[in-house]
Amino acid sequence: MAVDPQQAVVVGVDFGTLSGRALVVRVVDGAELGSTVHSYPHGVVDDVLPSTRQKLPPDWALQVPEDYREVLRKAVPAAIEAAGVDAADVIGIATDFTACTMVPTTDDGTPLCEIEAFADRPHAYAKLWRHHAAQGQADRINELAADRGEFWLPRYGGLISSEWEFAKGLQILEEDPEIYAAIDHWVEAADWIVWQLSGSYTRNACTAGYKGIRQDGKYPTGEFLAALNPDFASFVEDKVDWPIIELGAR
Repeated sequence: MAVDPQQAVVVGVDFGTLSGRALVVRVVDGAELGSTVHSYPHGVVDDVLPSTRQKLPPDWALQVPEDYREVLRKAVPAAIEAAGVDAADVIGIATDFTACTMVPTTDDGTPLCEIEAFADRPHAYAKLWRHHAAQGQADRINELAADRGEFWLPRYGGLISSEWEFAKGLQILEEDPEIYAAIDHWVEAADWIVWQLSGSYTRNACTAGYKGIRQDGKYPTGEFLAALNPDFASFVEDKVDWPIIELGAR
């Protein structure tokens, strides 16, 4: 049954640091009809690992990806109920994520922390944007890029952040090689949640270009990455590179 254009609504879901917020908007006039906030059950994991109570080192900030799914299951229906609309009138859902939060997954999108054998491994969890324990790796990336005159470094103001994809990935390689080897996809949370909703993994251009050092259609070269660590040479091909699609594409 076709949706009456006068009744059509969309749902926006904002995944923040401590909670997810869902908002229902009427398409015809942009009226905000209802919203709700759902706090992540595990919040920011920066003290002890949930599964083992293992103490985390300074500057760590992890999250549990299941908390993001729970926002979809609870906040979205609650916002629709608060709006007083029929779920059948929802014609689309849009999401955004605080970046750069990274999820290490298997080939089918399962976060590594959801695999029993890895539940006690901190590097198997999502690394929140404010995880700053990869500062040493970021410093090395910046120093090497400056020494080599890499064309992409000035486009980021001369500094790659410890919060971004490559520094965090290099930290995993150097601190837990087994987890690094198990990663099939190193996924921006913004892309992971769309993968959960749609069943298809695609990358968005914004985070790939900003947090993922993808410029002019290219990532840092294997030669550059090997100079950081020989085992990091194929990071892009093995774990990062994936088709990028336009916003709203099917």
